[in-house]
Amino acid sequence: MAALDSHEQEQLEALKAWWYENRGQILVMLLIAFAAIGGWRGWQYYHKTQANDAAVLYQQLINQTESSDGKRVNDAASVLMEAYPSTAYAPRAALLAAQTNEKNKDAARAKAQLQWAIDHTEDDALKSVARLRLASMLLDEKNHDGALKLLEAPHPPSFDGLFADLRGDILSAQGKTEEAKSAYKLAYEKIDNKSTFRNLIQIKLDALGAAK
Repeated sequence: MAALDSHEQEQLEALKAWWYENRGQILVMLLIAFAAIGGWRGWQYYHKTQANDAAVLYQQLINQTESSDGKRVNDAASVLMEAYPSTAYAPRAALLAAQTNEKNKDAARAKAQLQWAIDHTEDDALKSVARLRLASMLLDEKNHDGALKLLEAPHPPSFDGLFADLRGDILSAQGKTEEAKSAYKLAYEKIDNKSTFRNLIQIKLDALGAAK
């Protein structure tokens, strides 16, 4: 190897001095970087494992719902909601359990589970389904203001017809006939014209003396 000239020697000595002065900080930064990469991979693995475990429990919950055994369904749903709240299965578990509790006339628990699903899911469609079901329960309890407030929340366009129809039911129950007609007309327009659900909306309009 060729000998270094005086200028190159000075640069090498300066580089060595800089390294010895800063190597501690550089090594710490490298360790943090590697830890971050390892942590991210570990986080991904953790979430994958969580999802897999939650999927198994969710299938068990589905099996339990077929029996309509409220205690077993709620126990299974609680495990998912408490241990795996960040997975997509937890809010779905809450919806399934709420359905069983509605059938078993446990309205308080069903409403709590529907609200939990609304608060914990990032799936707009799932959130909308939970809102519709909870609003329907509030309508049955004559909590009209609470039901209408739920329906004011943003939702995917595909749910426009369902939201409008339930709003019509609430307004009709309040005796607000003209507002109910407007809601039903909107629902009729938004529902797919091939859907038999339109026939039900038309019956509601007819009952209020409105043309479609």
